[in-house]
Amino acid sequence: MAEHSYLTAVRDSYDTVAVDYVERVPPPAALDPLSRAMLAGFAEFVRADGLGPVADLGCGPGRVTAYLAGLGVPAFGVDLSPRMVELARHAYPDLRFSEGSMTALETGDDELGGILAWYSTHHTPPRWLPAVFAEFHRTLAPGGYLLWGDYVGEERLQPSRGYGRPVSYESYLLPLGRVADLLKQAGLAVTARLEQEPGGRVNRRTLACWPASRRGRR
Repeated sequence: MAEHSYLTAVRDSYDTVAVDYVERVPPPAALDPLSRAMLAGFAEFVRADGLGPVADLGCGPGRVTAYLAGLGVPAFGVDLSPRMVELARHAYPDLRFSEGSMTALETGDDELGGILAWYSTHHTPPRWLPAVFAEFHRTLAPGGYLLWGDYVGEERLQPSRGYGRPVSYESYLLPLGRVADLLKQAGLAVTARLEQEPGGRVNRRTLACWPASRRGRR
């Protein structure tokens, strides 16, 4: 089956910007306190239940994967970009990183104790989000956790450059309520939400949000 064109655009773009991304995007330890707190809380839930490993989907150069591992979580990373995966493997040789798409994960049913989707779904056209969230549900163990974080709004962005380089991806910002509804439709119970206003120490022109979701037990 032919690959969706948006996946090709995302892969090619992040292959192009990978090195610049590492130089420009701060590591997790330099994130704002709320972001770090959400990652720490997610790690604590996963550790407490001990249901299985955590997949960092859209892991980029592996920094957040390594951050979770440092919090005592058995984590591995998956990214669409071969160049990002190469950088992650070089930086963190003791962790596992692989190429893959959130639309068709090479992970068995009920295998994961947690999924982290950290600013990694906004390039997905809204009509394909149900398929992505269905993969989250399929691969999460009953009782497993999802931490989703991304920009929200009502906008389709078509930048020509990103991280100082030409890019061909697009970004789709959706209202938080719509994302929560899609997660629920996929069988994931939204158990917590945090919305962070733009401005201040976090310089974003849109809202950022983190709904924490959990797959129900059988």
